[in-house]
Amino acid sequence: MPALMMVHPPGRIEEGGALFRALALFVLAAMALTVDNRPAPAQQLGLPNSAILTLSAERLFSESAFGRRVAKEIEAESAVLAAENRRIEAELSAEEKELTERRGKMAPDAFRTLADAFDAKVQEIRKTQDAKARDLVAKRDAARVQFLRAARPVLEALMRDAGATVILERSSVFLSANSTDVTDAAIERIDAILGDGSTLESPKGR
Repeated sequence: MPALMMVHPPGRIEEGGALFRALALFVLAAMALTVDNRPAPAQQLGLPNSAILTLSAERLFSESAFGRRVAKEIEAESAVLAAENRRIEAELSAEEKELTERRGKMAPDAFRTLADAFDAKVQEIRKTQDAKARDLVAKRDAARVQFLRAARPVLEALMRDAGATVILERSSVFLSANSTDVTDAAIERIDAILGDGSTLESPKGR
């Protein structure tokens, strides 16, 4: 009798912050090369008057209205998938039990045929459910890329207003003053312009 290969719920999908920060570093570096920096009343806008600014790309996404919406959607879809996996697991357990009970009343060859078919069924279900979990990860990653692209003009404007020439990812900076961090200001501006991003065109991978 083949061992039952249970289909487990994916649980909490990992954030993948390292990949997101790497992409953010690329975007921020590109901005430093393209922004036409001109003097601006930074302090009047509640921004540090500094040539170098820092921000947390992870916080920028996760604490924005856009990021919170995406997290809520992924959490809801993950819960649906987990419930589906639990239902499938219960059905497979019941089918395995029934097959085991029939074993003593069947010829060995006939039982082996049914057992092999059951094992193939379990393997196929597992592949299907794993693919659904991967789709959720792809959806999350696509949303992060979409967010960075949509946020770039907002961050460029923030750089100009602060009189800055570059925005650095805080996690990649060895030491900096907290006064250079513009994450909160960036989130406020992005929320005001993008909202939760639900009106933007759906990114590829969704």
